[in-house]
Amino acid sequence: INSLIVSSCSAALCTYFSALTAYGLYAYQFKLKKVAFTFIMAILVMPTQVTAMGFLRLMTNIGLYDSLLPLIIPSIASPAVFYFMYSYLESSLPLSLVEAARIDGSGEFMTFNRIVLPIMKPAVAVQAIFTFVGSWNNYFVPALIIQSKDKMTVPILIATLRGADYMNFDMGKIYMMITVAIVPIIIVYLLLSKYIIAGITLGGVKE
Repeated sequence: INSLIVSSCSAALCTYFSALTAYGLYAYQFKLKKVAFTFIMAILVMPTQVTAMGFLRLMTNIGLYDSLLPLIIPSIASPAVFYFMYSYLESSLPLSLVEAARIDGSGEFMTFNRIVLPIMKPAVAVQAIFTFVGSWNNYFVPALIIQSKDKMTVPILIATLRGADYMNFDMGKIYMMITVAIVPIIIVYLLLSKYIIAGITLGGVKE
């Protein structure tokens, strides 16, 4: 249940806010546009392990240690997903469509939610799959943050079972946990896999 909560929330937040950020940088012209894009790309090449200790200290200082929130909230900022969304917008969203919506009196968020987001549905679905799987399989960050047994995610539980008694552990429990870890990923893939091909082949706006 913990893994489902974390992975589902991470996928939803990551895809929505990455799409929103990509739309903001793509559709608007402002002085620091190139600087903002370069900054986001610079974060992309920074490994998670480099900032792990600072992240752990920050979560401890603000009282979020041993909580699921530190596993969900940082997913809002995902440079890799942002870059994918930005590239997709460049190939699929003509700015004339946005201008037409503005002329018709559509607000900016209404334009994004009702016009841009449906166009980006294939890209959002593809990145939702990747984000869900990445969050589901994530071991490093939960191992730093989570201590309580009732808040552990699947990878931590598997590692705990495997290391509980090295000479006398139950392989049946481990294989069952691995099965539990695989099944949700297969279900999510089957539900959203049709969008993968659509995300690759769709290159324009449908009339």
